[in-house]
Amino acid sequence: MARNKMLRFTTLEQEYPTKRPAEMRREDFDEIYTAFEPAKASDQASRCEQCGIPFCQIHCPLGNNIPDWLMLTANGRLEEAYAVSSATNNMPEICGRICPQDRLCEGSCVLEQSRHRAVTIGSVEKYITDTAWAEGWVQPKTPAAENGFSVGIIGGGPAGMAAAEQLRAKGYAVHVYDRHDRIGGLLIYGIPGFKLEKYVVERRVKLLQDAGVVFHPNTDVGKTISFADLRAKHDAILVATGVYKARMLSCPGAGLTGVHKALTYLTASNRVGMGDTVADYESGILDAKDKHVVVIGGGDTAMDCVRTAIRQGAKSVKCVYRRDRENMPGSQREVANAVEEGVEFVWMAAPEALLGDADNKVTAVRAIKMHLGVADSSGRQSPQPIEGSQFTMEADLVIEALGFEPEDLPVYFAEPDLAVTRWGTVKTDHKTLMTSIPGVFAAGDIMRGASLVVWAVKDGRDAAERIDQYVTAKAAADKSAPAMAQAS
Repeated sequence: MARNKMLRFTTLEQEYPTKRPAEMRREDFDEIYTAFEPAKASDQASRCEQCGIPFCQIHCPLGNNIPDWLMLTANGRLEEAYAVSSATNNMPEICGRICPQDRLCEGSCVLEQSRHRAVTIGSVEKYITDTAWAEGWVQPKTPAAENGFSVGIIGGGPAGMAAAEQLRAKGYAVHVYDRHDRIGGLLIYGIPGFKLEKYVVERRVKLLQDAGVVFHPNTDVGKTISFADLRAKHDAILVATGVYKARMLSCPGAGLTGVHKALTYLTASNRVGMGDTVADYESGILDAKDKHVVVIGGGDTAMDCVRTAIRQGAKSVKCVYRRDRENMPGSQREVANAVEEGVEFVWMAAPEALLGDADNKVTAVRAIKMHLGVADSSGRQSPQPIEGSQFTMEADLVIEALGFEPEDLPVYFAEPDLAVTRWGTVKTDHKTLMTSIPGVFAAGDIMRGASLVVWAVKDGRDAAERIDQYVTAKAAADKSAPAMAQAS
């Protein structure tokens, strides 16, 4: 009977939840999509083909059982759908909001490939878990018994949160240390509210607290507490710090006043949205109101910056990217939303110099047009400058959104034995996720480089399993050692 309700893609068109008009959403930082109506969510879920080989699931980093919870949703069995969804994902309502589904599950949907347009997987995923929260089905994962071991997690972002929940469910005493005053990492301070309203993250943090996870905000490992002291306190350590070091412009004028890093800009905006007083925002330094804004970069962080500037009341907002739209790394949906909201994209262009006035304040960006040449080692065509094609754009505020790199953790932690790769990420054994230091593991961006939240959740879950295996094996070995010594 359930299968009869599926495969409705031939009679139902793809439909997303209602998107608020651009002129309305420019005025606030609320999420741009309204909630899915139950009947609409059920209908959209019923479009699923229930493929024998579910490419949506295969191309999900978490391997979510997407066809199963789509079928349950189509049949109104939402509590079961939530149980299936949350079995593989520690924050499905967050992934449903911010995952680039067009590049992952929905982009791999057979219906998308056959021109019937994909099932709206992300929107249904969000609907399932938002309903679960409203109905009280989301409960803390408390252990049946304490196991007597403890784990210290450095970093309260998605990787750290996912690992914390998994380890706590196994009976570990879990302590999460984060340098910021709020837990959530980039979910709180990096991603604007129009993509992810902060209460969504805050209720997840409270859920972990209710399960017994202990958070230590304002704790900067290497400064507030030493890495060595942390190791002495716990049976294992997970490094899940993320990557926060911004890549910077190297062109002339990069040091002018009015040039800022993307995360500095986004953090200020998010803090203001949560009720904090930010001096640089109050003074206008990090407020785009009445300014000509130029954002340099083409990833999702750049999209967050341009859309934030629009909402702050900028006179104009331009996004400069050295490749064309088809070759940009960010989500195409985010680009479309930005265009609707009034952002102007300057494709195939790169900054050549930032120009300033007598007070060393930025006034313009001089750029040069590019063309795509031969493919580089990654397979992407390399952008090449077109001689004599320079042009100038007025700019009162320039935001660098060129990506992130790892901080020098061996120096930061005063732990020279912590090995890193040539990219600066923490080096781990690919099977155990253990670093060069026994009992110290790594997960998320600090291990794989700047990536997606869904990959961080995946890494956190995997790390929790490896930590459990390590601690359990070490405890068994330590227990058998005296007996073996006595027998000998």
